[in-house]
Amino acid sequence: MPDATKKRLKRTTLIYCTLLFYVISALVWWFVSLEKQSKEIARQQYANLAVQAETMTSIELADKMKAIAREEKRNTGKYVAEGITFLILIAFGAIFVYRSIRKQFTLQQQQQNFMMAVTHELKTPIAVARLNLETLQKYTLDPEKQKKLIRNTLDETNRLNLLTNNILVSSQLDADRYNSAREELDLSALLLDCIRDFRKRFPDRLFEATVEEDVDISGDALLLQMLINNLLENANKYSPKESPIRAVLNKAPGQVRLQIIDEGPGIADEEKTKIFSKFYRIGNESTRKTQGTGLGLYLCRKIARGHNGDIAVTNNEPKGTNFTVIFKT
Repeated sequence: MPDATKKRLKRTTLIYCTLLFYVISALVWWFVSLEKQSKEIARQQYANLAVQAETMTSIELADKMKAIAREEKRNTGKYVAEGITFLILIAFGAIFVYRSIRKQFTLQQQQQNFMMAVTHELKTPIAVARLNLETLQKYTLDPEKQKKLIRNTLDETNRLNLLTNNILVSSQLDADRYNSAREELDLSALLLDCIRDFRKRFPDRLFEATVEEDVDISGDALLLQMLINNLLENANKYSPKESPIRAVLNKAPGQVRLQIIDEGPGIADEEKTKIFSKFYRIGNESTRKTQGTGLGLYLCRKIARGHNGDIAVTNNEPKGTNFTVIFKT
């Protein structure tokens, strides 16, 4: 979290704690005042009773004194119960408001980080593609160099296409405005097509596929393709180039299981549930070297749940991560 945001959060927390202290102090003052008032009323009643004592029998006097004591005790109990109730309500309200404020600050910071990341992610492939095209236009290169520049340009445009699709589809799904085209499709063929595309884009990377044939599923082809591409892109981004990426697809009774497995550094246990949150990215934004917007895994979970499934991440042995999507059929 940047220093400016931390200062704002500290200032807000200080003001909030001051107001909370004032409210609790007022509650304590209210209790003390009512208790004093109750004791004063009881004292006056005892004084009046002392004046009337000569006209009463000892039994009547004792009964009236007990009645005054009971009333005083009942009032004290009532004030304590009301005070505790108000204190509990204030505590719950304070915790809820404080968490909401922190969540809002965190979300605001994540949105700022997202905008910075998107700006960078948009400018980089555009700049690279433009430079490559200008180079092809100005210079006469040998065929091998031309192919390399063209392939590099296509890689950057693919990155740009994946990014814009993630942003557009994510906003449409959040607003319930995405027009889903559900159909019976061959998930095996779709997965193999995605892997084939990644092999072309990254010829130096080994992509292994263990895919059961004719695994059919009812779903949106574009969304499922985005899910697979995001998982493959994520594995490619965070694992060493010399390590393989494995895709496994199989069908079991009542479910279809898709796994994308890499041999990267892995994900800490405390981060495994957070990484599917919108805009969330592991590490410090100021020191992070990997590219990304924090939308990919959020979108994967959104798509999986929209297809009667869910996604989870576990450790791959001896190292790396295993993203598993299970669709219920």
